[in-house]
Amino acid sequence: MPKVIFRPSGHGVQVPPGTDLLEAARQAGVELEAACGGEGTCGKCAVRVVSGQVDFTSSGALCDAPLLEGCVLACVARVTGEDLTIEVPEPAQLGRGQFAPENELHLVRPELLPSPSEFDPHTTKRLLQVAPPQPEDGLSDLDRLTRALKQECGKEPVVDSLFCLRKLAEVLRADNGRITATLARAQDEYRVIDVQPGDTTLRHFALAIDVGTTTVAVQLIDLAAAQVIAAQSDYNDQMPCGLDVISRINYARHQPRLEELRRRVLRTINRLIRAVAASGAVDPSEIASASLSGNTVMTHLLLGLKPEYLRLDPYTPTVLHLPSLRSHEAGLEINPEAKLQFSPCLGSYVGGDITAGILCTDLARDAEEINLFIDIGTNGEIVVGNRHFLMACACSAGPAFEGGGIECGVRAATGAIDKVQVDPATGAATYSVIGDTLPRGICGSGMIDLLAQLFLAGWIDAAGKFDRGRSCPAICHEGRRASYVLAPAAATASGRALVVTEIDLENILRTKASIYSASALLLRHLGLSLDSIGRIYIAGGFGRFLDLENAITIGLLPDRPREVFQYLGNASLMGSYMTAVSREFRRRQLALARRVTYVELNTAPAYMEQYTGALFLPHTDLALFPSVQTRLAATRVAGKQSSL
Repeated sequence: MPKVIFRPSGHGVQVPPGTDLLEAARQAGVELEAACGGEGTCGKCAVRVVSGQVDFTSSGALCDAPLLEGCVLACVARVTGEDLTIEVPEPAQLGRGQFAPENELHLVRPELLPSPSEFDPHTTKRLLQVAPPQPEDGLSDLDRLTRALKQECGKEPVVDSLFCLRKLAEVLRADNGRITATLARAQDEYRVIDVQPGDTTLRHFALAIDVGTTTVAVQLIDLAAAQVIAAQSDYNDQMPCGLDVISRINYARHQPRLEELRRRVLRTINRLIRAVAASGAVDPSEIASASLSGNTVMTHLLLGLKPEYLRLDPYTPTVLHLPSLRSHEAGLEINPEAKLQFSPCLGSYVGGDITAGILCTDLARDAEEINLFIDIGTNGEIVVGNRHFLMACACSAGPAFEGGGIECGVRAATGAIDKVQVDPATGAATYSVIGDTLPRGICGSGMIDLLAQLFLAGWIDAAGKFDRGRSCPAICHEGRRASYVLAPAAATASGRALVVTEIDLENILRTKASIYSASALLLRHLGLSLDSIGRIYIAGGFGRFLDLENAITIGLLPDRPREVFQYLGNASLMGSYMTAVSREFRRRQLALARRVTYVELNTAPAYMEQYTGALFLPHTDLALFPSVQTRLAATRVAGKQSSL
C-alpha cells in the first residue's frame, strides 16, 4: 500500500488507494480541521502536496492561486498508487475561549430552583454495621451486607456490581464491619453501586454535564451540602470534524468516524471531570451519579448511536428518552456503577438541552402568562407556551455566530474582536479585543455589533450591501464585490488585514433570519402575536455576550420592551443541576417533555415564507421593529450633522 508522510510532524501511515487524505491524516494522528464535516465546502483542510500525485478535482473552496502551489482539500483528495509527502500548514492558535461562568444559578429566579424540601438526589449513602462472619453460619460477605441493608432500608437491595464485589471482602474487614454503602434509587428499588470502609456519608458527589456542539461544561456537586463546588468548560474536541450538527452527521457516515466522534467528546468530558475532581479534592470514583443534557445529535454521538437518519426524511432518531445507564457503559471516568440519566429529547433537532433549559423558566410552572424561550447556538431551538400548551421547533443557525463561514471569523477566545462601534460619519470602527491583545479575527458577538452599527449609520442597506455612493476609507470596492477593513494589517496579530465581506454579512443575515423566522412560525402556528408574550428567555452561552439593542437592530430578536428579556446563560447546565439534586425535578422534566408538541421545520411550508421575510435588516416588515426605525432616524441624522 502507498505510504503518506505528513510534514512537519513526520507522521506516516500506509493506506489503500482511494483513501482520502483526511482519513489518512486521522490514522496517522495528524489533526486537520474539517469544519464542514468532510464535504469539501469549507476549505479548512487545505494541505500542500510536496511529492507524489493525488486524485483531486478543483473545488470552489480553494481559489486558483493555492491550486497552482499544489494545495488540495484533504477531505476530497484521494491517495493514488504512489507514496505521498503532504505538508500541513500550521494552524492559527487562539487562547482559551471566553466561556460563560459555569455556575449561573443566580440567573434563575429563586422560586424556580429546587427548595430544601425538594432536595432528593438519585443516590443515597447509608452508614451500616455489618455483622462479623461466624463459623458455620453459611453466610457469605454478600449475604451479610444484604441483611444489613435490608434492615436499614426495609427492603432487599440489588447487588449486581462486580466493582463492589471485588472490594467487598476488604471493605467489610477494614473497620470491623462499619461501612458506608452508596445506593442508587429507581422507583422503590435500591441498587448498591459502591461500598467504602467507615463513615463517608458526607462525601457524596454528583455531576451536571452540558454536552454542547461547541462547548462542554461540567459541574461537580457536593450532594451533602447541595452546592456546586467546582465547574469547568472547554471546547468540544469534535469541532475539527464539523462546526455544526449537520457537518458532524455527515462526518459520522462511516463507522470508524462515528467512533472517532464518540471518543473525542468523551475525551472532552473526562478531561473536565478530572479537572473539577482535582479542584474539589474528590476522587472521581466517589462520584455516584451524573445528569447529562445535550441536543439530539450530540446525545447520539456521545453514545455511538448512528445519527444518519436524523437528517433524512422523516427525521427519526434512534431514541428520544434514554433509560438510566451506568457510567462504564457510556465511558465516563467516574464510579463505574454511577447512575447516568440523560435529559429527554423532543425531536431530531430539539434535544435534552432544551428540556433541561426550560426547567429554569416559567414554562415549567403552572403559569397563565405565555413565555418564549430561545436558545441561541450553532443550532437554534425555540419553545413557546404556558400551563396549557408547549410547542417547540429548531432551526439550523449554522456556525456563523461561532466565527464559522466568516472570512476573518474566529471563536470567542483571546485575540477575538467581541465588541464593535462604527462612527456614523466616517465609517471607521473601534473595537474591544478579548485579552486586550492585537486582534486575530472577529467572533459572533462582534459581527452582530458590526452589522447593526453599519446598518444604523447607513453604510449598508437592508440587504447587507455596502453603499457604493458614499466615500469611506474602510470600504473597498472591487467590481461587484465590496468589503470592509475592520483592522489594517499593521494593527493585527497576524500582520494581515481583517476584512469583512458582503458574503460574511450574508452569512450573519441567514443565521439571524433562521432564528427569528422559527420564533415567528411558532407564534403563527398558535395564532399568537408578539404582544401576547409576557417574557422572553435567552439561553445559551453565546446569548450571554449579546448586545441586546444590536441583536434587535439586525432582527435576530423580536422588538419588545427590553424588560421582558431575561438572560439565562447556560440553562442546559443549570437544568442538569436541578435534575441531579432533585428526583422531583427529574419527574417534572419528563412530564414537560411529554407535553411538548414538536414542529419539524423541514416539512413546514410556511417556514420559507417567514425566513425570506427575515433575510433583511431588520425585516421586510419594518412595522415589526418600531424601535429600530427610531434608532435609524436618530443615528443617520447625527451622522449627517457630524459630516458637515
